[in-house]
Amino acid sequence: MPQKVILDVDTGTDDAVALMCAALHPDLELVAATTVNGNVPVRNCTENTLRVFDYLGLSVPVYEGLSKPFVRPDFPTPRSQADPWHGEYLDLPAATTNKQDQSAIDFLVEYYMGPDGPSTTLVPVGPLSNIAMAIRMEPRLVERIPEMVIMGGAHLRGNVTPSAEFNIWTDPEGARVVFQSGIPMRVATYDATWAARTDQAQNDLLRAVGTPAATAAATFCDRRIRYNQFHETAVNDALAVLAIVDPALLVTKHVYADVETFGELTLGRTVFDTHGRSGKTPNCHVALDADRDRFNAMLRETLSYTV
Repeated sequence: MPQKVILDVDTGTDDAVALMCAALHPDLELVAATTVNGNVPVRNCTENTLRVFDYLGLSVPVYEGLSKPFVRPDFPTPRSQADPWHGEYLDLPAATTNKQDQSAIDFLVEYYMGPDGPSTTLVPVGPLSNIAMAIRMEPRLVERIPEMVIMGGAHLRGNVTPSAEFNIWTDPEGARVVFQSGIPMRVATYDATWAARTDQAQNDLLRAVGTPAATAAATFCDRRIRYNQFHETAVNDALAVLAIVDPALLVTKHVYADVETFGELTLGRTVFDTHGRSGKTPNCHVALDADRDRFNAMLRETLSYTV
């Protein structure tokens, strides 16, 4: 039986690849997608998510979530609709289907308190605002969500400040609620996603696959490679999705993790106690490394499937 998953996304370019992987891999069943403010405003994230499913010819329900962080009335992110990594909208035709009327928070609570909740992996690959709010609304969710596979955080390689990764930095209080929730979790950090990065040669191989999904993913990655100073790119969120199918993609360590919410220089930093200094019980399996060749090959294979 395919593993059921729900993706919580802030769909720009790498989220789009993750959605296609979750929708197309035969070992996964994508139940729904929820959207959250992040790479672009949440309304754009929702439209982009709908565009991905329309492009693939799939009918997957999409629920729109929070337009701001869990606690802060706003949080100044460096990204905008003109952000070169994602743009205002994905380079796909405008969506012809509509989002669901129910909010993402209400959907998550209802779904995970229902019969299929304990068998469905939750995959947050954007800021953790929706997940934190759902837990606040229904604390019993921590006993109903069997596992989260999160893309977020950094140990040695921040991507928005010297010490913080974008998803966590965008909503540090929300992230702290999730990390302290007790829900079993694997965390694909930016360190791991960069270790599994792709370059132009790998992207040319992806484009040569020729399917609609591979072609679109290669277009998104071209954009990311073009604007990256190293002329390579991490396809961050896709790694978290494919690690559900093949856990060996990630090199993990069971540690205690928390999130800095006050530091002048370290706001949004994920603190992974890799040497057991805190004496606290480990609460996540953190990946700081990944198998690059295995990931790129699996990405091509997954995106070779069609509906």
